[in-house]
Amino acid sequence: MLPARPYYLNLLHTFSSLLKQKPGKTSPPRSRGTMAISMRDVDPAFQGAGQKDGLEIWRIEKLQAVPVPRESHGKFFAGDSYIILKTTARKNGSFQHDIHYWLGKDTSQDESGTAAIKTVELDVALGGRGVQYREVQGNETEKFLSYFKPCIIPEEGGIASGFRHTEINEREHVTRLFVCRGKHTVHVKEVPFARSSLNHDDIFILDTKSKIFQFNGSNSSIQERAKALEVVQYLKDTNHEGKCDVAAVEDGKLMADADAGEFWGLFGGFAPLPRKTFSEPNGKDTAFPPKLLWVNKGQTVSVDYEVLTKALLDSTKCYLLDCGSEIYVWMGRETALEDRKQAGLAAEELLREGDRPKSHIIRLMEGFETVIFRSKFNKWPKKAEAVVSDESRGKVAALLKRQGFNVKAVAKSAPVKEEPLPQIDCTGNLQVWRVNDSEKTFLSFSEQCKFYSGDCYIFQYSYPGDDGEECLIGTWFGKKSIEEERAAATSLANKMVESLKFQAVLVRLYEGKEPIEFFPIFQNLVIFKGGASTGYKKFVSENGSQDDTYSESGVALFRVQGSGPDNMQAIQVDAVAPSLNSSYCYILHDGDTVFTWIGNLSSSMDQELAERQLDVIKPNLQSRMLKEGSEYDQFWKILGIKSEYSSQKIARDPESDAHLFCCTFLKGVLKVREIFNFTQDDMMTEDIFILDCHSCVFIWVGQNVDTKIRAQALSIGEKFLELDIPMENLSRETPLYVINEGSEPQFFTRFFTWDSAKTAMHGNSFERRLSILKDGIKPRRDKPKRRTTTSSHTGRSSVPDKSQRRSTSFSPDRVRVRGRSPAFNALAATFENSNARNLSTPPPVARKSFSKSSSPDPVKPPQRAASIAAMSASFERPRQTLIPKSIKASPEVKKPQSEASKPKPEEDAKESTPAVKDGQTVTPTIQEDVKEDQPEDEEGLPTYPYDRLRTSSSNPVTDIDSTRRETYLSSAEFREKFGMTKEAFAKLPKWKQNRLKIALQLF
Repeated sequence: MLPARPYYLNLLHTFSSLLKQKPGKTSPPRSRGTMAISMRDVDPAFQGAGQKDGLEIWRIEKLQAVPVPRESHGKFFAGDSYIILKTTARKNGSFQHDIHYWLGKDTSQDESGTAAIKTVELDVALGGRGVQYREVQGNETEKFLSYFKPCIIPEEGGIASGFRHTEINEREHVTRLFVCRGKHTVHVKEVPFARSSLNHDDIFILDTKSKIFQFNGSNSSIQERAKALEVVQYLKDTNHEGKCDVAAVEDGKLMADADAGEFWGLFGGFAPLPRKTFSEPNGKDTAFPPKLLWVNKGQTVSVDYEVLTKALLDSTKCYLLDCGSEIYVWMGRETALEDRKQAGLAAEELLREGDRPKSHIIRLMEGFETVIFRSKFNKWPKKAEAVVSDESRGKVAALLKRQGFNVKAVAKSAPVKEEPLPQIDCTGNLQVWRVNDSEKTFLSFSEQCKFYSGDCYIFQYSYPGDDGEECLIGTWFGKKSIEEERAAATSLANKMVESLKFQAVLVRLYEGKEPIEFFPIFQNLVIFKGGASTGYKKFVSENGSQDDTYSESGVALFRVQGSGPDNMQAIQVDAVAPSLNSSYCYILHDGDTVFTWIGNLSSSMDQELAERQLDVIKPNLQSRMLKEGSEYDQFWKILGIKSEYSSQKIARDPESDAHLFCCTFLKGVLKVREIFNFTQDDMMTEDIFILDCHSCVFIWVGQNVDTKIRAQALSIGEKFLELDIPMENLSRETPLYVINEGSEPQFFTRFFTWDSAKTAMHGNSFERRLSILKDGIKPRRDKPKRRTTTSSHTGRSSVPDKSQRRSTSFSPDRVRVRGRSPAFNALAATFENSNARNLSTPPPVARKSFSKSSSPDPVKPPQRAASIAAMSASFERPRQTLIPKSIKASPEVKKPQSEASKPKPEEDAKESTPAVKDGQTVTPTIQEDVKEDQPEDEEGLPTYPYDRLRTSSSNPVTDIDSTRRETYLSSAEFREKFGMTKEAFAKLPKWKQNRLKIALQLF
């Protein structure tokens, strides 16, 4: 170990020399709890670094950091040392900094030592929040290589050699041989152009003047071969301006293959290769037990412990955690800059003493530890997001100015965007089943949006996508559902996906953890307490548990939430005062006594949604509106006692920065490997990948994955959540999506720059990429159309033409496609049961009917098309109330009546005012004076029969404005269908117009 000492002393000498170059006064003594760092110890070259997303690179020249122009990023020389800063803007509004110092194989000791020290200075300039990595040529980390995809190929030479290498592109092309290793990121190394360099285990690329050969060793994997083709493409574009032939040579093929014959001819003829020609150590030692060392004045002191815990780390000290293939330098937040620099040099010395030149050194600051580092410890405390406040940024900026830096402020990323809008079309077809024991029971049209917390449900939603019909099959588990029915629901849903040849997306959801795509599918969802399934009732009976299943005649409290008529929910909560929240509206009923409670922080939209939900939960009953703070005694009496409650909106799990992992799952053991700076091309058809964005987890299954492994995709996701591999406090109830290659929905592809043509190709990963590389264009897509599962009882209609599709975003101002309005209580009764009416049933929507059905369960309710027109004039009846409310339908209506709008004095009393008799409301009758000579048809518009204008018409009219179908009716037929003139209809509010149009299938 004696020869190593001069190197260490040399680094210390370099360190001392650099400090002497910094003028300024000595820093005052620091007190405990502060970080005594003088900004005068920071190189001015790092001024303004890390303030925007992207890469910044410096080369060490004469012991100074010199910026590298952006056009030279990715070009490295073996005789130089570099510092690379990768700044990533995170969703939480902060910047993530990864700092790498790269050492060429021929770099000098002074340059490598300077790079190590300058890296610490750069981290100080960034506020000590970066993670620092030591990179050695030929053994770079996968994170580092991911910045320069597909690879880096260092050139010979360096700053000290006068840059003789700059003439490499000017001289005549030289044949070169490269070896490629890596399944996810490629390590490329130039080897001698000789047969002895070849072996059966690796991929070799021979770059000649007119042709590039890829030699695939017989023991190499398909994924490695596919990745090596990216290097071939890089060489073709870089060295040949994209103009040269490409050939793949398989190990073992003889002269019969023309490309193989040409390849071997360049080596002097074919000759068998030995089984193993050489082996390079990679510095990896997975069995190396971690050792914790304390760095004291440049010397390491072993720390004794039985269990490695975070409590062993002191914020005033620096430590080394030696894990064999990596050495972690942990720097307490109260340590001085000199201590941190010496700790890094001590790590360098440790590698030299152990003859481990290829091991990585990773330096990190307390509070910014990586997931891998934290996983080395026993029960590392849960980490909170480290977000630097604006006040802290201002203090650091002021300190930098006092030290002579001309900065405006410490970097802060752009403001965090609002949570993404649902990326799913809302005009599809919905079918819902409740799970009863081990079977599924189809829910009728009016029941499919009523869930119970004690039950499990299966839903199938088909909707128009960019490449044809998309299908989503999901399970929803109520909070009090039983395990047996959850397992049955999972099994039944898996069978449904399998019956669709895995062309559907499978999702597993828990109550309270639904993703943003879920609620717009149902639009108006009511979640009741208790359960209706046989399994739940049996469980309650056998265990003597209290059955709290919702009763119309009992006491119930509902929280109303949502973003608009297309996305609203009423969720039954405990009928106690602490369940209230000032940010929401609530519906409270005790039998026929109904209150609507308006929170002080709720919006006008919240109040409108409460009004709509009232028509679902308690139609035709008078409700008293109560503003928060002006409640009646009766209200508090129903809730028990008055007590404190929250005013903060219930927060959803935020979507964080996405992470992609490649998975192996064998005998119940899950192993993952993170793919950094991922793209679509990183996802191989032979593998399973997990995309984690915290709010939900996607399991992507390649087409060429083994069938047995494919069947375990959901189990892989559940294991991922159980292990909490990202160590980000993942809930085991986080939504899980299983997505098969070729069926990727938009809410998954938004994380990529996605090209669906790539997933539609045939063959393995290597064959696909070779085809693209040789042909220069993507092959013609041959993607099968997905089966449309529409039926008359689903009530959802797919839109055949893309131009007619609805937007996937939702806002209060948007016109609803399938809004469930209060007016449809009467209509629901006509559809479902002509003799009886269930007042608690959510009102349905008039929807398209289809002559053919491909639904799994052929349950088809009778069609009553004629009833739509008959009931369209009696959607609403007024009820006596304390405030103006929407007029509601009444079961006492004997004869259909028309209603245009609420009475207005300025309308010359054309409409009568509703009268109240014996506590009952009477439907208003519209009195219209129609002038015979008044033109009612819009000028220039042709008229068509009603039967041809309906959305479900078998002979529809073309070349019309589909959003204004009613304008093409004749005046007489318009009065017959709508019960009013076109002029009176035009005066109605937009939402009332839409209600009538939906009921008449003219929307």
